[in-house]
Amino acid sequence: MQLTSFDQWNCSLAQTMNVIGERWTVLILRDAFFGVTRFEHFRKRLGIARNILATRLKQLADEGVLARAVGENGRPEYRLTDKGYELVPILIAMAHWGDKHKPNPKGARAIFVDRKTGKRIQRMAVRSAEGERLHPKEIGMKRGPGLSA
Repeated sequence: MQLTSFDQWNCSLAQTMNVIGERWTVLILRDAFFGVTRFEHFRKRLGIARNILATRLKQLADEGVLARAVGENGRPEYRLTDKGYELVPILIAMAHWGDKHKPNPKGARAIFVDRKTGKRIQRMAVRSAEGERLHPKEIGMKRGPGLSA
C-alpha cells in the first residue's frame, strides 16, 4: 500500500509523520532502541514481510534516523543515529499512553529506568519554562516564523 506523503505540508507534525508515521516503522525504532541491529533479527521479532522491512529500513537510513554499517561477518547492521535517539521520548510517551489506556491486566509491559541508577524514570510530560508539569489544556500555540500565513 502506498502511503500518503506530507512533503508539501508546512507542518512539523506532518513532516514527522512522513518519517515515522507508518506502524511498522515505530516498532522497528522500538527494537533498534532495545539493541536490535540485524535485518533477520528485526524480521523474526516483528514477523514482518521482508519487502516491507527492507523498504522501512531504507527509508529510515535515507532520513538519517538509522545508520547502515557493515557488522560482523560483513552483514549489514542498522543502528540508531543521534537523530534516531531524539525519537526515543516519543516512543516512551506512546508506551506510557498504551499502558494507561490499553493496559495489560498484569501491569506495565515495560518499565523505563535510568541506566545509571536503575530507578524508574518519570512519566513523559510537557513542562513549562519554569519546569512545572502542564496539562494538555494549558498548552497553546503561537505562529512561528516558519509557518506561512
